[in-house]
Amino acid sequence: MSTVPRIGRPSLSAALSTFVAFALKASLWLWVVFNLAMLVWIFLNSVKSSRDIFAHPLGLPTTWHWDNFWTALTTSGLGVAALNTVVLVAVSVAVIMALSVPAAYALARLGGRSAGPITSLFSAGMSVPFQAFAVPMVLISVGLSRFMVEWITGAWDPRITVAIFYVALSLPFSVFVLVGYFRSLPSELEEAGALDGAGSFRTFLSIMVPLAKSGITTVTVLNVLGLWNETMIVLLLVPNQGMQTLNVALLNFYSDMQYTSDWGGLFAGIVIVVAPMVILYFWVGRRVVSGMTEGIGK
Repeated sequence: MSTVPRIGRPSLSAALSTFVAFALKASLWLWVVFNLAMLVWIFLNSVKSSRDIFAHPLGLPTTWHWDNFWTALTTSGLGVAALNTVVLVAVSVAVIMALSVPAAYALARLGGRSAGPITSLFSAGMSVPFQAFAVPMVLISVGLSRFMVEWITGAWDPRITVAIFYVALSLPFSVFVLVGYFRSLPSELEEAGALDGAGSFRTFLSIMVPLAKSGITTVTVLNVLGLWNETMIVLLLVPNQGMQTLNVALLNFYSDMQYTSDWGGLFAGIVIVVAPMVILYFWVGRRVVSGMTEGIGK
């Protein structure tokens, strides 16, 4: 007599897991739709007049005021601030990558007893909150500026101090992620390079750096995104409005709104600040996500 296998009902835990997964996906999609709707809303209001914004806050512009962007760039100082931001971010990220890539390679591949503790120190640096650095940064900035003016150069640009702190605060994360990438690369490649007569420096430049290109790209993009959106350090260290960056200039523009009520120009300023990073993330976002999972997971 043959027996018929019983088909059991799905367990309660499986049904609960399915529901939780569905709820999480639905929540994420709602969050994505909300953010996209906010971007569209900000853009539409950036080409409206102030009266049109309050009369039709959710509608299309009755007249497209593209001149709001020119007003934001010229009258609010966003044009100069954009140039300051581009230069500051480009220089800072270049120095960060020039320091973090060889440091991560040395910690990951060259070994030594101190490699593990030093890597742990870099990872511990990410856990210190920014507020702990605020007062020391101001004191160091004042002391450094006074020392350079009185003893070395006779003048000092506070944006150099900002770049120094950008580099110092970004190095722990950059080194930590890149160490994971270099550790994931097979050691046979270095051995093959040594058999061909390549030294350590040539092996690093010609073999390991090209292989870690995805990780280096990921860290570069994340640093650009982070420094572009940084506001507090510039607020603390750069009192001159002509030297400040986009986010601080936008805050100043918002403060001036009590006198001008140029809401269209303010929304145009927000677009000028946000649009470059949104375009950058849409361009390389998938590569950044895959790069993060590869680097940290190994």
